Amino acid sequence: SSLFAIFGSLGLFLFGMKVMSEGLQKVSGEGLRALIANMTRNRFSGIVSGTLMTTLVQSSSATTVMIVSFVNARLLTLKQSIGMIMGANLGTTTTFWVVAFLGFKFSLSGIALPCVGIGVAMIFFSTPKVRNSGEALIGFGILFLGLSFLKESVPDIESNPEMFAFLADWSGRGFGSIAIFFVFGVILTVVVQSSSVAGAITLTLAAKGWIGYEDAAAIVLGE
Repeated sequence: SSLFAIFGSLGLFLFGMKVMSEGLQKVSGEGLRALIANMTRNRFSGIVSGTLMTTLVQSSSATTVMIVSFVNARLLTLKQSIGMIMGANLGTTTTFWVVAFLGFKFSLSGIALPCVGIGVAMIFFSTPKVRNSGEALIGFGILFLGLSFLKESVPDIESNPEMFAFLADWSGRGFGSIAIFFVFGVILTVVVQSSSVAGAITLTLAAKGWIGYEDAAAIVLGE
């Protein structure tokens, strides 16, 4: 039952991220594309633009797809796209910062439910931007609601130490541990197809004390 609850929480988290991403992309429109094209004149500005873009849409995958389409349309060069993709990987960590600063310090349901309520009211407006902003707000609320359920569904390590004993066995092996957790992060992201979701799982494991800072950092690098 705990396993199904974890899968359900992850599904709600991923669905919220999808809804929020789609809403933000609708709000941004073509102006976002024009902005990115103007902000890739040098490598530094390319990294900054990739970071800002991923922070906005909360999906490095969506950013990468857009960058590939820009290169294919010859709006960006290969060098510019490399900088933006590096920025996209930096931008996806903003989700982790939001979760770390808000998700584990405040009541997630207290933040999530008002966002969903306000967002639902906004989608009935006739103005497209207000309606799309409401959709993004609903996704934001569902995302944090899923994270709240994730925290509640993951068993307490003190009550079920045997369930996560393998994590402790992987620690304390020097560079070998780093390599193992790095590969774990890669596999985890391939399975869930979202570095943000994988990052949320990692933050939950770290917050529960199952893995240390070095192990979490290695997993994030893999993600």
